[in-house]
Amino acid sequence: MPPSTSITALSTLRPPSHATPPPHHIGNPPTSFTNPWPSYSPFPISTVIKKRFFAPKNFVPVPSDRAGLVKVRKPDFDNAPDGLKATWIGHASFLVETPKAQHAERGLRILLDPVWSDRVGPYGMVGPVRFTPPPCTIEELPEIDAICISHDHYDHLDSETLRKINEKQKGDLRVFCALNVKAVIIGLGVGIKNEQVTEMDWWDGIKVIKEGVGSVELVCTPAQHRSGRAPWNFGGTLWCSWVVKEVNETPNVEKKLFFAGDTGYCHVDSDDQPSHHDAPHPPCPAFSEVGELYGPFDLALLPIGCYSPRSALSAQHSSPEDSLSIHRDIRSKKSIGMHYGTLRGAFSAQFEPVTEPPERWKKGAIADGLEWGKEIGLCDVGETVVV
Repeated sequence: MPPSTSITALSTLRPPSHATPPPHHIGNPPTSFTNPWPSYSPFPISTVIKKRFFAPKNFVPVPSDRAGLVKVRKPDFDNAPDGLKATWIGHASFLVETPKAQHAERGLRILLDPVWSDRVGPYGMVGPVRFTPPPCTIEELPEIDAICISHDHYDHLDSETLRKINEKQKGDLRVFCALNVKAVIIGLGVGIKNEQVTEMDWWDGIKVIKEGVGSVELVCTPAQHRSGRAPWNFGGTLWCSWVVKEVNETPNVEKKLFFAGDTGYCHVDSDDQPSHHDAPHPPCPAFSEVGELYGPFDLALLPIGCYSPRSALSAQHSSPEDSLSIHRDIRSKKSIGMHYGTLRGAFSAQFEPVTEPPERWKKGAIADGLEWGKEIGLCDVGETVVV
């Protein structure tokens, strides 16, 4: 049976920079993708080898007593006040619920990049190991209407998690992803059917309707990253961020959320350059375009971890200081840091203490004159942020 939700395409809003064919496509139809901005520069394999095997490391073990680590609390999905809600599951995983429509008992529920596994990697045998547990089991989740996937890296697209969620939902679930990711999801063999998955290009929008619950608009927006689950498929699927917009009967009061997924902001050449401010080229323009077309946002979920070493990772992983600039570019009223405190990046683990990202996020926010806890903040794993 098809999912109980229905979908309809939205009129597409695109920035003036958009062209035909889109500059991020390689091939027609696209067989691979690229970041079409000077702010991105792929790091050569020589840099990876040099950093991994010859550069001085800054390895700091995960504190055994969890001192300085993010706290974990049991989520209370039923008793949070009404509003646009985002519950952090850890890393880049969130459960988002839109405000209740009139006469509805709940809002639309969307999982963003859900990952519950203890290890993220091929066959669950290699790859980073989780050091902060999920706040609940998949069985304890409420009914889910949709999943949005930002890209196909293992720490954002987890096969066992998708299998369990789809089984719990008995197939009554929609999955939204960027171009060419659908084949990856179907190919995982986790029981998700072709009719459950919808692929979208940057700037495509769709409306999801659930009878008796309400509707929500989802827009696939750009990010500066890369993709691939194996060396022979790097760049073969598209990566993205997501706009989640409440549909309200009263115009101009809809709550909006921005989920950055995994993204860089601007490539820098030196490990001593913490952010884009000293870069020889401007930062990624996509976030200002998102802000102009869809901002302001009531809530943004922005990555702040797995950014070191900067000479290798800055193009695809933003630093806390970079994400403070993204906060401004997208015109966010409140931004919560994510993509830290749960998994050690396979590369950044040797260079980045796990307690550093939230410290720099707070320090940078205060230095920039942003009000901590109101405009910029953090939350516990399992905590629900309501706006």
